[in-house]
Amino acid sequence: MLGIETLTIFILACFVGYYVVSKVTPALHAPLMSVTNAISSVIVVVALTILAEYFFYYKITGNRIFPWFELAAVFLAMTNIVGGFSITKRMLEMFSAKKQNKINPAARLIIIALCVLIYGRYASFCRIPSLIECVLFILALGGLSSAKTASRGNMFGTLGMALALAPSVTTIILDYFRGGCYIPEVFYSTLAAIFLGGGVGFYIAKKVSMTSLPQLVAAFHSLVGLAAVFIACSIFQMREGFLPTANAIEMSLGAAIGAITFTGSVVAFGKLQGFISGKPLKYPGQRRLNFLVMIAIAAMIVYFVINQSALLFASVIAASLIIGYLLIAPIGGADMPVVVSMLNSYSGWAAAGIGFTMGNTLLIVVGALVGTSGAMLSDIMCKGMNRSLIKVIFGGGEGKGNSSSPGDSNHENVKLCSPEDAAFIIKNSASVIIVPGYGMAVSQAQHAIKELADILKANEISVKYAIHPVAGRMPGHMNVLLAESNIPYEDVFEIDEINHEFGSTDVAIVIGANDITNPAAKNDPTSPIYGMPILDVEKAKTVLFVKRSLGSGYAGIDNPLFYQSNTMMILGDAKKVIEGMLKAIK
Repeated sequence: MLGIETLTIFILACFVGYYVVSKVTPALHAPLMSVTNAISSVIVVVALTILAEYFFYYKITGNRIFPWFELAAVFLAMTNIVGGFSITKRMLEMFSAKKQNKINPAARLIIIALCVLIYGRYASFCRIPSLIECVLFILALGGLSSAKTASRGNMFGTLGMALALAPSVTTIILDYFRGGCYIPEVFYSTLAAIFLGGGVGFYIAKKVSMTSLPQLVAAFHSLVGLAAVFIACSIFQMREGFLPTANAIEMSLGAAIGAITFTGSVVAFGKLQGFISGKPLKYPGQRRLNFLVMIAIAAMIVYFVINQSALLFASVIAASLIIGYLLIAPIGGADMPVVVSMLNSYSGWAAAGIGFTMGNTLLIVVGALVGTSGAMLSDIMCKGMNRSLIKVIFGGGEGKGNSSSPGDSNHENVKLCSPEDAAFIIKNSASVIIVPGYGMAVSQAQHAIKELADILKANEISVKYAIHPVAGRMPGHMNVLLAESNIPYEDVFEIDEINHEFGSTDVAIVIGANDITNPAAKNDPTSPIYGMPILDVEKAKTVLFVKRSLGSGYAGIDNPLFYQSNTMMILGDAKKVIEGMLKAIK
């Protein structure tokens, strides 16, 4: 329930989240998103608590409704929890071992198991456990401030989640084996949801490629949103007609945000995966329609609070599912990094809404931490793309203006180059800056790039890597891929650290990084990306641009860099092109 104390905790948690996340290095933004996404699924404790009390609910009311909503929420949340922490562990293992204080896996399991056993037995006797879990989740985010402490931070998050789940799971197991006071089919279904969900999450995290990391994160966001909707439905089902006004507001808001997160994440996943067009969906009256649907949702929530009708509650969820689609569909591919982090924020606010409804301090704190984290990353991404966060949230983040299509430019002015010619140029240079983009990710060229860099360094050629904050499809995506190939952490630089060096660099090798190197962002006021900070690769003495074709980038516009006198295009699969350079240099 919303009181002064609860509201104060929420506000303070937002400030703590802001402070902790602001210290996270940009290279670890991808692990940050996967960790926050995982801990936002702490809302599963509500479903588990309801399942633990199911027998008593049935005994008092005589209403033996099978708990489908709760079980579905448990399955989805466990998939996200185990998958989120597992993929974070995979990412962090890719960073140099010298940069991390790793924890022995066996010791990790022993510590977590011991804490869970003790904690699960005695947690219900005091309020200290919630504080412990909150502190552990804060330490989890704080650990990502440095690659040295990142693995420890992930362990803190895993331990915090295990402790959060322990009391409810322990209660369910003990109640069943002590006297059979728990309904057998519900008991076994609960265990199945926990283990099957965790197993699915673990399998996905182990099998997915780092190239598909943005799609994975978007998919996991959708699970959190849908779990929040199911939990809200469960609460309403058990308390229909008896919800206090404040709880009804909080629950309906949590369900609405969860529904928006679900459909928005599904659309984002589709755009990232490619089965939904990355071009923005534009139509007359778009923003007016979005505004009207939001007003309708607000009105239905108000009316629902008054009479608590099941039909109105279902209508709130249905309208929220629709607005989730309407908000994300108009956002084009170039703004996907903003969308992914924004949806991360939504999942946090959904968890906070459920926390307020249940009076659960842990959910309120975690929701504030995750919501603040996602909002901060969204703001960072918007600044990196010169976008208005408000415009992105309400659709149409691409902006206005006319952009030239690839067909508008004269491709006859392009200077084509072979991998062998490029190898000759590189070998006779003194300094090289490599600019990775999504093209590197698609072709899995990072290992070949590492081999090329090692050869150049052996010949006393300076090699550095320039990372744009929105390179790839989510924050920190390129950093993870470079770490995967054991590229030294100290060789990787952010845009503000390296942009001034391009003017004195012999060769800039651009690997599928189209929009973030497009000079139109500085020179063409009619371009949709005008004002977006870019890497100044055009200032290098020679630009070697590796790309599959002369087609446009994710923003759907042509790149004038292709036609500059100092640019040489090497068309083809990035991995094959780099391997061709390696063969020529060797």
